[in-house]
Amino acid sequence: MKEINVTVKPFVKWAGGKSQLLSSIRTKYPVDLGQKTNKFCEPFVGGGAVLFDILSNYKLKEILINDINAELINTYRQIQNHVTDLLEQLEDMQNIFWPLNKEDRKKMYLKKRERFNFLKVNGDERVNVEKAALFIFLNKTCFNGLFRVNKNGLFNVPMGAYKKPLICDKENLLVVHKLLQGIKIFCGDYRNCLKFIDENTFVYIDPPYRPLTETASFTAYSENMFDDSEQIALGRFVDQIHEKGAKIVVSNSDPKNADQNDDFFDKLYSKYKIERVSAKRMINCNGENRGNINELLISNYCV
Repeated sequence: MKEINVTVKPFVKWAGGKSQLLSSIRTKYPVDLGQKTNKFCEPFVGGGAVLFDILSNYKLKEILINDINAELINTYRQIQNHVTDLLEQLEDMQNIFWPLNKEDRKKMYLKKRERFNFLKVNGDERVNVEKAALFIFLNKTCFNGLFRVNKNGLFNVPMGAYKKPLICDKENLLVVHKLLQGIKIFCGDYRNCLKFIDENTFVYIDPPYRPLTETASFTAYSENMFDDSEQIALGRFVDQIHEKGAKIVVSNSDPKNADQNDDFFDKLYSKYKIERVSAKRMINCNGENRGNINELLISNYCV
């Protein structure tokens, strides 16, 4: 089944990214992936750790990725279609940023953040490459690589303290560019993927996680909130594509980390197989709180 075998990694650091959980998720891949199961869909692609793992190891007939974060999806599209122009802008920013002292770096960072937010609100297709370059620049230089927006949709993360952040990862971006050729890239609600999904499709669903505590929901990846009613609606979507015969894996937080009596997901996905796996909490303002917790892997088939 494995026919490609290239080395690639997500081009951005993403809250909730699955790089450190890949070994567990791989055990859930359909055994016939690349054969009868020859399509892949990821309705909440995020940083794309699972996507790139599959692209690196399997040759599939059709792939569709989607995310509601317009700036993230714009960056995927610019890497897919305009990687040379993107690399030029990233290299220029890296060459300027690296020699600066801390104070001048902060000035440059704030200027680029302001420009990104202006383009996010006022830009059009003519500035899509610049927006993608700024998106990557901010991701590589901001605090913890966190993408967070306020209620107005403006990126508001402060600068991080990296000594020499790799803003222009040319080698990896060129591999990503090659792997993204021919892939359908959608921006919008996950339900837009419904028509694509059939009995030959492996669907990996990684939605915004249900917060374990009231204070854990500080991170907003887009202007759209994903509350319990949205989690329930997603459960109905899973039921729909299950009925279509798709092979499905869903990941989410485990409410029992905070409350052993919280059966929210156990009830919502009671008809499916639910496995609890250990994962490290990667993004937390307090480094001492980045410990191991359980996450859920929910699947509708056995491997």
